[in-house]
Amino acid sequence: MPVPRRVVLASGLAGLAATTVPATTAMADTELATMSSPFEHFAQLRRVIIQTDNLIGPRHVLPALQQHLASLSARRRAARGVDAMQLLALETRYEELAGWFAQDIGDERSAHGHTAKALDASHITGDSDLTAYILARKAQLALDTGHPADAFGLATAARRTARPGSRLEVIAVLHEAHAHAVLGEGREAHRAYETALALLGRADSDGVWGSWLDTAYVNTARARSLAALGAYEQAAADFDNAIAMLPPAYRRDRGVYLARAARAHAGTGNMSLAARIGAQAVGIAAETGSARIFHQLDHLDQALAPASGEDGVAEFRASLDRIVLHPA
Repeated sequence: MPVPRRVVLASGLAGLAATTVPATTAMADTELATMSSPFEHFAQLRRVIIQTDNLIGPRHVLPALQQHLASLSARRRAARGVDAMQLLALETRYEELAGWFAQDIGDERSAHGHTAKALDASHITGDSDLTAYILARKAQLALDTGHPADAFGLATAARRTARPGSRLEVIAVLHEAHAHAVLGEGREAHRAYETALALLGRADSDGVWGSWLDTAYVNTARARSLAALGAYEQAAADFDNAIAMLPPAYRRDRGVYLARAARAHAGTGNMSLAARIGAQAVGIAAETGSARIFHQLDHLDQALAPASGEDGVAEFRASLDRIVLHPA
C-alpha cells in the first residue's frame, strides 16, 4: 500500500535521530582528576553548543552535547557538597537542552526522557526558576506532539511556579495562549496574548531566563496561534515581518518561520507565493534535520497538491521530493 508522505517524513526523522546520537562514554578518571574549573568548562561548552545550534540546527551538535553531558554527569558524581550541587544545576540545563535538540529532530521519546530528568533534577537543586522554565518546556513539547490539553495544564503549573513579575511568567502565558488556540478557544487565546504583552512590559530585565523575549517574539508566537485559528492573512503578515527582522545567525529558526509563513500564505489561497517561500525552507530543513521544519513542509505539500499547475508549486514539490525518503 502507498505510504502517506507525512508517515515517511516521520520515519525518516526517527532514523535521523537514531543515527546522530551515538553511545557516549564518560571521561576517563585521570582526565576528570586533572580538569580545572569543571563548572566553567562545561558552562562554556554549553554556550558554544547553543550558538552552533542557532546556526546549523541540532543534527550536527546533538552528538557533542550527549558526550559532554555524560562527562559532566561523571564529574558531578565524583564531586561532593557545594561543588556537586553546582554541577547538578548545570547538568539539569544540559538535560533540558538535550531534550530540546531531540524534540527538534523528531525523537519524541528522547525529548520526553531528557526533559523529565531535567525536571526531577531541578527539584533537587531547589531552583524554582529552573523548575518553572522546564515545566514551560514540557508544555511546549506537549503542544508540538499533539497534546494541547496536557500542555495547558503544564503551562498553568509553570505560571504558578514562576516568580510574579519574571519573564518566566510571560513564557508560561505564551504556552497557555497557544494551547487555547490549538483547542479552538480563540477568545481565550487573544486574551492570553494581551496578558503576555502586559506582563512583558513590566517584567524583570536582569534575569537569565527569557532574555530573548520582546514584543516581536510575542507577535511571532501569536502568528502561529492565528494560523491555528484560521486567521491566515494576519498570520502570514506577522510571519513575514518576523522573518525580515530575524538575525542571519538564527538559520534553523528562519527555516521554521519560512515554513510556517508558507503554510499561512497557502491558507490565504496564494499558492504560488506559498510555494516560493516553502522552497526557501527546504534547503534549511535538509541542512539542519529539524523535524519542526519538515512537519510544516509536509502539511504545506498536502495543501499545495491540488494546485500543482500554479507557478512554483511543481518546483517546490520536486525540491521536497529530493530530500524526502519514499517507500520502495
